[in-house]
Amino acid sequence: MAPRILFEQELELLKTKVAEMSERAENSYYKLLAAVKHNDREIFTQLLDNDRHMVDMQRSIEAKCLTLLTRQQPVARDLRIVSAALKVVTDIERIGDHVTDLAELFLRMEEDFLLKEKAPILAGMMNETGKMLRAAVEAFVNEDTKAAEEVINQDDVIDDYFNQVKNQLIQDIRTQNPDADKVVDFLMMAKYLEKIGDHGVNIAQWAIFQKTGDIEDVRLL
Repeated sequence: MAPRILFEQELELLKTKVAEMSERAENSYYKLLAAVKHNDREIFTQLLDNDRHMVDMQRSIEAKCLTLLTRQQPVARDLRIVSAALKVVTDIERIGDHVTDLAELFLRMEEDFLLKEKAPILAGMMNETGKMLRAAVEAFVNEDTKAAEEVINQDDVIDDYFNQVKNQLIQDIRTQNPDADKVVDFLMMAKYLEKIGDHGVNIAQWAIFQKTGDIEDVRLL
């Protein structure tokens, strides 16, 4: 088989592996949403083991990328695909970390006035973050630059939710006497969701890069 044909097949396999890792991160996030909705502590506990699997997938993909770079002779477009894959798996792995972090916090959180008061804002933030994550993954897998731009623009919505949570907590501290640990836990929940949104933006930016060679208005390849 000609070297170029073999290389193209290896690139397709790399894309498949990245898509599988992305799908796992997305599925973990939606399991978290379902666990929150039904207060399913068993699912929260299952998600605590999420990190190990994500790290294993990340290492496998990174090894594949390095093999392609060192054993083949990639052209510019090939380099963009491999470079984007190397970068995006780091963001995907971090999303998996944050899902685990959130599961740990929800396991600690009991049903009390603090959770009930913030539930509508947090639920909205979780839903929007999930939509953003799914759109970012699809944009990367499909090399859809228009969808990627829409994901980047959506980041302001997530930031606005975070500010709502933060401002509400500040108000509670001023007017009530909430449990300090629960205040910190709730703020951390919102922060982890904001971070997932940030990683979604990164994935979208790498989707644009692998297609065009542009990243944050700087042309690299």
